[in-house]
Amino acid sequence: MATSFAVLARRGAAALATAAVLGAAAAPAAFADGTSPSPAAPGLYGTGDPKFDGVFRQSLAFVAQHAVGVSPTAQAVDWLAGQQCADGGFAGFRADKGTPCDAKAGEFTDATAAAVQGLAAVGGRAQVVTKGLDWLKAHQNADGGWGMGPGNPSDANSTAIAIGAFAAVGQDPAKAAAKDGKTPYDALLSFQIRCQEKKEDQAGAFGYMPQNGELPANDLASTAAATAALGKGFLVPAAKGADKPVKPACGDGDANQWNAADAVAGYLTKKLDANGGFLKSSMPGAPEGPDTGATADAALALAAGGHLEAAGKPLKWLESADSKTAEWAKGNPGRLAKLVLAAHAAGADPRSFGGTDLVAALNETGPKPEPSSSASAEKKDEKKKDGGSNTWLYVAVFFVASVGAGFLISGRKKKNQP
Repeated sequence: MATSFAVLARRGAAALATAAVLGAAAAPAAFADGTSPSPAAPGLYGTGDPKFDGVFRQSLAFVAQHAVGVSPTAQAVDWLAGQQCADGGFAGFRADKGTPCDAKAGEFTDATAAAVQGLAAVGGRAQVVTKGLDWLKAHQNADGGWGMGPGNPSDANSTAIAIGAFAAVGQDPAKAAAKDGKTPYDALLSFQIRCQEKKEDQAGAFGYMPQNGELPANDLASTAAATAALGKGFLVPAAKGADKPVKPACGDGDANQWNAADAVAGYLTKKLDANGGFLKSSMPGAPEGPDTGATADAALALAAGGHLEAAGKPLKWLESADSKTAEWAKGNPGRLAKLVLAAHAAGADPRSFGGTDLVAALNETGPKPEPSSSASAEKKDEKKKDGGSNTWLYVAVFFVASVGAGFLISGRKKKNQP
């Protein structure tokens, strides 16, 4: 069925919104620098215009805080919970919460799934979380996946972030979101490129969605799907244990012995090695060169699979002076979050990352976090060691991630979408 112009327009706008959060190279300066005045109520992270990404960046902040034992203020949590629409879905941002949401065009899978993950991380908002999950179930497609919004065909990124939402509350997506005999994984894996001669260099990669009968590989879709294929969302526990070597997607020559997560890890590692430790932009029209956000997503995805040595390569690039990562992320909570979560997952120190304290930088973008039990415990421990020197923890925002992504925007073409 042909996609209407209105749908394409919404997707294009959403793609730019995601780019702002996730740091895609094609993001226009007005969104990417994170410095334009915010009309949002107090409690929102960042000073950039929240029109497209307010819910998303707030959600990622909460996930990252949870990863390090930090609790956001009630004001910040209230802001996010208050963005929910009456039917349980979330828009990118609601300037006037007294105005009903447009259920058909104003609510998005990516924003809803991100909010579920963020609120599940902070706890205490079970009703809001449950309504969000119910909204996702109500708008799930027959193939088991999700599109950008109600009625849109399934795509790899929206499906991946929705899987993460169910995983964030401890539910098995294959059971909690099974529909008519189809699971979210059925839809997700339909976007993965298998071993075939004409696409050998793309084997293991994911595409955003088929285009003119073809499924082109997309690096952002691949990073988003890599964590979802493992049944994980934005939050990836800190690296522990021995490194799991990366295997080529088609290394054993047996297409029947296929592991989706291992295959995409092989694809991402190959691309990173070819580029010197970074991924290039997948956004149409973007300048040639490194995509810092996608590179952070790749580090997170590889760490999620236990591929610590492989994850260390993009982390090393991100920490290098040549990457200009600190400049790229300055003042932008979404970008800072991606870096914090990637560093945390891969076993690096986000408080000393390439000469930058990502934790302090992120804390400065939002309300000062509440004192946490972890902070109290560390303070007591420090007193025993050196007479009571002060210690502090940080607030951070993701991944996608992208979500998304980027977790959310995974290669959504110019005409496709968050």
